[in-house]
Amino acid sequence: MQKLGNNIGGYRGETLDLKTVLADMDRAATAANWTRDHIDLPSSDPAALFGFIAYRRSPNRPRRRLYISTGIHGDEPAGPLAVLQLLRENQWPDDLALWLCPCLNPAGFTINRRENPAGIDLNRDYRHFQSAEARTHVAWLEAQPEFDFSLCLHEDWESQGFYLYETNPRGLPSFADKIIDNVATVCPIDRSPVIEGWPAQNGIIRPALKPEDRPQWPEALYLIAKHKTRLGCTLEAPSDFPMPTRVAALVTGVRSALQSVQVRE
Repeated sequence: MQKLGNNIGGYRGETLDLKTVLADMDRAATAANWTRDHIDLPSSDPAALFGFIAYRRSPNRPRRRLYISTGIHGDEPAGPLAVLQLLRENQWPDDLALWLCPCLNPAGFTINRRENPAGIDLNRDYRHFQSAEARTHVAWLEAQPEFDFSLCLHEDWESQGFYLYETNPRGLPSFADKIIDNVATVCPIDRSPVIEGWPAQNGIIRPALKPEDRPQWPEALYLIAKHKTRLGCTLEAPSDFPMPTRVAALVTGVRSALQSVQVRE
């Protein structure tokens, strides 16, 4: 499978009909008995049209807690589409409690831009909180319990294939290799020795974590630094490939993580 060659200087691929996608998500989540959290943003903020939306679902006796987020960059449409597919399939382990933020930068999608309309990259705003979106999201996160593991779904417009970041400061059993093995059946893997300036092996980046030395924090670093998750993976689909391939990569990555946790138990 070859790259399409559309992404020159940035993402140039398909966009979302965001209102339709969010409405479809809400119908699927409601049908599966998720609890919806909706928080209005300041009326002066462009994101106020959508507000902050999250979903929660918990069995009577949960053994594990999983947090999933996506849509923090407005030029990465495969993440929300993957979440929509997962919600429709509704195939979650019976003993797993779930928290889901399906689109953290809705206003960014309306302009097909990585940043929000104010020009802030939300995925660099989790230390200083310049944006209403990050502040609202973190206030919601602080009201939730600690997660056993987290998955942040992304795309990379320059990538040669799928790859992931793993943040695992406690040295817990990893499921990163299993994700790569399974995603390789539906999408090429970027096996470069260096990806985004980080040493990588077999499509996996395990960055050295020194939050205090990083002037800007992505969401995944905030989750680790503030002890909101014990183990995190950021999944990166290659956005110069066809949309079905990118969505399949992210859906397969999430499924693989769920399967690995069940087997480990």
